[in-house]
Amino acid sequence: MARSVARPSTFSIVAHDAATHTWGIAVQSRFISVGAVVPWAEAGVGAIAVQANANVRSAPEGLALLRQGRSAAEVVRALTEADPGRDHRQLGVVDAHGRAAAFTGAQCMNWAGHVVGDGYCCQGNILFSEAVVTAMARAYETTPGDLPERLLASLAAGQREGGDRRGMQSAALLLVRPGGGYEKGNDRWVDIRVDDHVSPIEELKRIFKLYDLTLLDREDPATLVDLSGEVARVVQHHLTVLGFYSGRLTASWDAPTAAAFAKFLNENNFENKARTDGKTWPSILDHLQERARVEVARRTTTAPIRPGALSAGPGASPGGAPSSPKKDPPT
Repeated sequence: MARSVARPSTFSIVAHDAATHTWGIAVQSRFISVGAVVPWAEAGVGAIAVQANANVRSAPEGLALLRQGRSAAEVVRALTEADPGRDHRQLGVVDAHGRAAAFTGAQCMNWAGHVVGDGYCCQGNILFSEAVVTAMARAYETTPGDLPERLLASLAAGQREGGDRRGMQSAALLLVRPGGGYEKGNDRWVDIRVDDHVSPIEELKRIFKLYDLTLLDREDPATLVDLSGEVARVVQHHLTVLGFYSGRLTASWDAPTAAAFAKFLNENNFENKARTDGKTWPSILDHLQERARVEVARRTTTAPIRPGALSAGPGASPGGAPSSPKKDPPT
């Protein structure tokens, strides 16, 4: 029995931001878990997208060539010349210096093609039309912001022009930079995937927003907020609602308030954004306010089943008296 061949009919963008020393790939496909197949990257080396009848073996081989200092064009040529299935392959490569190159095999299913620009390349197959990759390129070049914002904008622009003509299923965003990963222990600055969703690009944006809030440090230091005065009082109020703080609303950033705020940050996975200079990020304050708002709504719309359960907040210590079973009134 012949083995069926998976074809990630896909559109992707591979790019390099020289200012931040970052390489990235954004991809969408009518193919399950496209993030497990198409994007490959190594900080300081480059990034590769392998798609169509994807030869995943070529990706690590390509990264090895990039590691040797070969240019993107040289890597594309080496990988395709050595591959008897090249007519069914598609590649996009950006090297350590931001040089880009792409390849679309002659037998890739229409529409298939690519656009190569300064520091990026866009490629796709089984697309609605050529307008998909040209719109991706235009969006990447004209969108303000840093690399993840530009990559996501490029992906959305491609979808607005029709994207993969079979529809949508999965998407992924991979960015690497030296020491950019969690706790600076790895180079995976951003690594998120949507494996199966009716609107994978919008879902990828939603996940990135949470990822950014929790793990990244992309906010302008000029926007840092002093934890004093009215800001301190508001934080104390929100922490009280959530059960992290039980003191008076003093509008003073004292030790109990700082300890309660630190507990809130730790329990919400904001360790990477914790500071010791009496300042915090606006995004943290926005999140704290939203959490308090949701908690107040919960208390006013949910009937209590355990004494004190709805008034303590999620940050309170566990415990409390068990709820009593409801008894029929005496007759």
